[in-house]
Amino acid sequence: MRVRFICIHGHFYQPPRENPWLEAIETQDSAHPYHDWNERITAECYEPNASSRILDANDRIIKIVNNYASISFNFGPTLLSWLEQREPPTYAAILDADRMSRERFGGHGSAIAQAYNHMILPLANARDKRTQVRWGIRDFEKRFGRLPVGMWLPETAVDIASLEALAAEGIAFTILEPRQAKKADGAVDRTRPYICKLPSGRSITIFFYDGPISRAVAFENLLARGENLAHRLLGAFTDSRTLPQLVNIATDGETYGHHHRYGDMALAYALDYINERKLARLSNYGQFLAENPPQEEVEIIERTSWSCGHGVGRWQLDCGCNSGAPSGWTQQWRGPLREGLDWLRDQCATIFEEAGKHLLRDPWAARDDYIEVILDRSEENVARFIGKHSTQPAHTTLILELLEMQRNAMLMFTSCGWFFNDISGIETVQVLRYAARAIQIAEKFSGRSIEIEFTQRIASARSNLPHHGDAKQIYEREVKPMRLDLRRVASHYAVASLFDNFSSEEGIYCYLVRQNDFETYRAGRAKMAIGSITATSVITREEAQFEFVVIHLGETELTGGVRPGTDSAHYEAMKRDLSEDMRVNGVASVIRVLDEHFAEPLLSIRALFRDEQRRILNLLCDTTLNEAESAFRQLHERYDPLMRFHSALGVPLPKVLRTAAEFDVNMQLRRLLDREEMPLSEIEVLLRESRDEGVALDETTSMALKRAVERTAIEFAAKPEDFERLERWEHIVSLMREAQVKVDLRKPQNEYYRMRRLVRPVVAATAGNGSSTATRWLQHFDALGEKLAISPEIRA
Repeated sequence: MRVRFICIHGHFYQPPRENPWLEAIETQDSAHPYHDWNERITAECYEPNASSRILDANDRIIKIVNNYASISFNFGPTLLSWLEQREPPTYAAILDADRMSRERFGGHGSAIAQAYNHMILPLANARDKRTQVRWGIRDFEKRFGRLPVGMWLPETAVDIASLEALAAEGIAFTILEPRQAKKADGAVDRTRPYICKLPSGRSITIFFYDGPISRAVAFENLLARGENLAHRLLGAFTDSRTLPQLVNIATDGETYGHHHRYGDMALAYALDYINERKLARLSNYGQFLAENPPQEEVEIIERTSWSCGHGVGRWQLDCGCNSGAPSGWTQQWRGPLREGLDWLRDQCATIFEEAGKHLLRDPWAARDDYIEVILDRSEENVARFIGKHSTQPAHTTLILELLEMQRNAMLMFTSCGWFFNDISGIETVQVLRYAARAIQIAEKFSGRSIEIEFTQRIASARSNLPHHGDAKQIYEREVKPMRLDLRRVASHYAVASLFDNFSSEEGIYCYLVRQNDFETYRAGRAKMAIGSITATSVITREEAQFEFVVIHLGETELTGGVRPGTDSAHYEAMKRDLSEDMRVNGVASVIRVLDEHFAEPLLSIRALFRDEQRRILNLLCDTTLNEAESAFRQLHERYDPLMRFHSALGVPLPKVLRTAAEFDVNMQLRRLLDREEMPLSEIEVLLRESRDEGVALDETTSMALKRAVERTAIEFAAKPEDFERLERWEHIVSLMREAQVKVDLRKPQNEYYRMRRLVRPVVAATAGNGSSTATRWLQHFDALGEKLAISPEIRA
């Protein structure tokens, strides 16, 4: 009997995008209408694969499935960290999938680990290889509650030393592209595992994925129909073989939804098609390996990868590989960037060893173990780590700073920094930011200017876009201004305190700010805040006290100063003098004497971090925006009949009228949708107006409508016996359909599907006993399902 297995592997990964000084991703305009690219790709890929749809013949949802539970997958640790904090339901679904797969695949979980921050391991030194593997394993173990059996090599970039690093830590298998196998005839059997014996005497199993099918999935539109994917996978089996065969493919996980819209649904359908018809056994690498140990040996071609035809040149050379670069562009910048970062890594290593030997029992062992702190920065856990590794527990901040220098010195080698077309790209700028953070700490310990030599070394890396210049100019313009210290945190807090009601202890990104004293004063339109604060880094425990005075004169006019903390007598004298001066002589007098108290440049809105800067600027612009809104509304209302007449005749509106209508309708809708108690009758009028006048809803309004529908769904799910909540949900979905507005209904559909399985049978039983209220509930609930395109015959 022929035994056929199918395994689909998804490599789910995003480069770390956090501001290295804030440990948070700031607004990325290119991801609009989402806050940043992680948020956008989660909405397009990671979340859909956790609740993917299988449709019936009428395009209604008949089943919702967690794709992760039926495939093999790895998630980058830094991405999982972000998901845990920002998208808990999706994060939980990923962990659940591994538990579900263990039940389905004989105790073998589908999740495998990844080398920590997607560093190209063949280009890394031995220490970084070891730490990347150990951090990847420990991160996996903490999240999934078990040790990983397999590990994904970033870009499948491989050499013997990297395989040794995996095997030394107990990793049983990895996955490579067939061309990476060293076979005499250039062919490798992709349906079976191989053993790779290593010089140390250890060995590791290698699975080689099916290259042609994987490329068809990623680049040749095979995901246009799920049935096509199923047949292509089934067609890869050899009928004459009697031994078990594993047809396995591997692609970027983002293929299923982000790169190919609805790719998650094609994947879900293919898996369901194969499984329901018993055309093959779905499996994962761990299960297949346990049941079918490798019988043949293989050698690998060193320093090769799946995304570079020149080995690993894409991450160090102008090899010709790019992502669709314009004609005439080169990637000569890769070499100087790699050389500069290698130099910086070695400088940081020397500083780490020299300073670390006075503070740590074994600096490199401490670095390997530092993942424990990254995963849990609580006071208790940090104290435990310091107690285990330090000879100088009183110098916790210095120890943490050294280890943060090393963390950033590894993050700066994230592969995306070299992958794309130009050194001015956001991915390359990001690795330079990590380099800047490592430099900042290194200079503190070394007492010399490392930054100057580093920027000189990367100056020969020139952009293809003349206005960007070279890497040194990009660093000076886009990276260096982001550097901050506790004084900058205090400056942000001072300015923000004029607009936010801070508590006595406030979290500002990865900093904690404690008020020692804080008072506000007013004179006419002006507002003055005077405060004494203590700012502490949650990451390094560095702490400092500051005093500030900041004055808002109205709109964007703002000034003030920050200085290091003084003794209480000096602070109280300043507060007394300035408050009295403001009371007696007015705010102009206070501003004239500010420089007597603050030597540094005075504060402005620029002192705020990016996201808060935008938020507060919007607040300050409210009056101006209200005037503009009023003008557009008057124009829209005055010419509304004319606009309707144009629309009825199919005649395009004059641009000025269309602009006025679109602005007014969208702005009014957003305001109504953001209300806690949405006035559905008013929303209905505006939606019909937009339809009748041919006014398009912009992305921001569509997002607001999406969230409003989600909110009504969640409210009903929390109290399904509340008939009014059911009516509100049904009403807003009806409005959306009548206005022909296309909105992503994934979350409301998920809630409905869950309640149809769990709540509806209970209500139906009550209706069967003669309850008219339950019967009415069923009628509306079933009507809502029809509007949400969910089949009444859902499958479990």
